[in-house]
Amino acid sequence: MPDLKKAGKPLKEAKKVAIMIHGRGATATSILDLQNYLHLEDFALLAPQAPGNTWYPYSFMAPDKENEPAFSQAIQAVSELVKTANEAGFSSEQLYFFGFSQGACLALEYASQNAQKYGGVIAFTGGLIGEEINEKKYQGDFEGTPVFIGSSHKDMHVPLSRIDASAKVIERMGAKVKTMIFEDQQHTIREEEVDWVNQHILDQNQ
Repeated sequence: MPDLKKAGKPLKEAKKVAIMIHGRGATATSILDLQNYLHLEDFALLAPQAPGNTWYPYSFMAPDKENEPAFSQAIQAVSELVKTANEAGFSSEQLYFFGFSQGACLALEYASQNAQKYGGVIAFTGGLIGEEINEKKYQGDFEGTPVFIGSSHKDMHVPLSRIDASAKVIERMGAKVKTMIFEDQQHTIREEEVDWVNQHILDQNQ
């Protein structure tokens, strides 16, 4: 089991579970700060902590082998939290994934490798992982899962071309994908993104 920070409601009292994945150089505690802005009142919040504050050493678009074994360990860490939620009685539709930057990439990657009907996948600046997108890695059907990807049009870490390509793959797998691309060059989470996620994903699933 990964080192874990918890917030929100205890699992036995929550209606839903949010798996919240921090970015490179950040912490589980920092990603949990999103609870102050997102409508997560009914959620148990589970935030795994990456060893050394990074999920994998190189860019998410580096050759796959360069990021091993850390990448596989990161996927396993998310998988273990999904298992924890399942064993506590939560269905996939009650599971939500949130991530920023490296954590957004990991959230999209895990969900796409294990596609089913989730409550939502929210990626604040991220794309599918790999030197090239290998669609053979991705299995299942999202069955209308709402997937959000927001970013700058010229982010320093995540090219717009990878976001567009990722969105198309995920859409082909049955998700309802919303991308919001901003004219700034900030590597951040914007108020407009949070507002959209609250209104169109979290408030819709009360």
